[in-house]
Order: sequence, then structure tokens, then C-alpha cells
Amino acid sequence: MVMQVLQKTQTIVRYQKPNGKASYGIVEDGEILQLSSDFTEIVNNDLKFDGVRVKYSDVKILEPVVPSKIVNFGWTYAGHAKETGGTANLKEPFLFLKPTSSLIPDQGEIILPSPDLTQQVELEGEVAIVIGKRAKNIKEEEAMDYVFGYTLFNDVTARDLTKTDPQFTRGKGFDTFGPLGPCIVTGLDPTNLRIVTKLNGTVVQDGNTNQMSLSIPFLISWISQVMTLEPGDVLATGSPSGSCPMKSGDVVVVEVEQIGKLCNFVK
Repeated sequence: MVMQVLQKTQTIVRYQKPNGKASYGIVEDGEILQLSSDFTEIVNNDLKFDGVRVKYSDVKILEPVVPSKIVNFGWTYAGHAKETGGTANLKEPFLFLKPTSSLIPDQGEIILPSPDLTQQVELEGEVAIVIGKRAKNIKEEEAMDYVFGYTLFNDVTARDLTKTDPQFTRGKGFDTFGPLGPCIVTGLDPTNLRIVTKLNGTVVQDGNTNQMSLSIPFLISWISQVMTLEPGDVLATGSPSGSCPMKSGDVVVVEVEQIGKLCNFVK
């Protein structure tokens, strides 16, 4: 067993081999360097490489983390706020939570609810923060010290329900409405990342984190005044404009430079 130090930028995945065991690993040149470390050890810079290498294409990629909660910040992009009836340039974000039962991994299926429940399910490609250590009442200037890395999120939304419900829980919380992954990338500067979402190969969203009206340090500090953030918690930072409906048979790909692609199939 070889001990390694987490470098500034690493691509980390959680995956399942044919024998059914879930492991973490570091992606290098199309291969995964398997770790015996659990998530707590990884965020504490304790990487235990067990000598096994597997091909990325030979394993099932899982959600990169199992969070205690998924915190969602809404209307952080003025264009998306306007297109969904929200308020642009808020001093505080619009806040909602998603249940962990909404999570699915890269290549997973987004299951559309019965038409009796919703008839307008839309995509929202986002950058998500993965928290690395417990955070409560932290200052904005300290916030980035609590970030482990970044991943991709699709905030699937039943738009007709969020327009009518006083809370967003139902419209945001259906099973499979939280595609997450495929990896966590550490050591990135999140202030200038291009976000592109494609529906069946056609670009429907093309934004950049530099368009956010609220900064990531502010969002982390702000939510830490409300609730304690635990290692592995996911903070979805909001969607740029271009949210649009999906239908059965569609393929949705969220791509963010320096992080990767999150691909899901609509059923």
C-alpha cells in the first residue's frame, strides 16, 4: 500500500467494479488508480493507493459522494431568474433542498413522473461544490478553505409545479431529479468556468460562473449561518439561462470545462 499526498488538482471518482464493491480512485490517462481510502480519509489528504489500476470504461461510475444534504441556490444567474419568473440580482439566494433520493450518477436514467403529476420537466446544468470539512458560522474570507472540490449537477425541475407550489420541494424533489457527477475535481478556480448543456446534441445552455450575481465564498458563508455543512455535502450553485423541457428518449449532457461531462438519459 502506497501513501500519496493529494495534489492541487486531482480528478476523483467513486465507482463500482463487477464484484459490486464501491471504491474511490484517481483518474489518470483513462485509468483509475484504486484507493482503499474512504471519503473522510481522502478529504483529510490521506490517499492509500492499493496498487490496483482499472480501466475507466470497465467500471460503473457512481455518484462521486453520498451527501447528508443537497443544498440548492436559485436565481444566482440573472438570465435564469428572468426566464423562470424569479428576481434577478438578489442580495441573498433563493434557497431549497433536494432529498438524497433524487441522486443518480453519470449515465443514469432520469425518470419522468406521471403526466398526472407534472407535464413540464426541465433541465438545469450547474456547477456544484463538495464540502470537505464541517462548516458552521464561517466567515466569507475563510469559505474556500472548506471546499474539497467541484462536480456537475443537473437540477431537474418540474417547472409547472414550482410555478404553483409555495415551496419548491415537490417540483425539485422527485426520484432521479438530481444527476450528480461524474467526478470531483480538486484545486480549481471556480470563478470562470464555462457551463454548456446539450439536449440531444444541441446546445441549450451556454453560460459561465463569472455571470453569477453572488460569489461562491458568499454562498458558503451565508448557508453556514443557517445549517452546519458536513464533509461530502453538495451545494449546487445555480443555473445559467436556457432551461428547457425534456421528454422521454432525450439525452442530456452537462459539460463544464476542467471538470468533465455528466450524461443522462430521459425515460
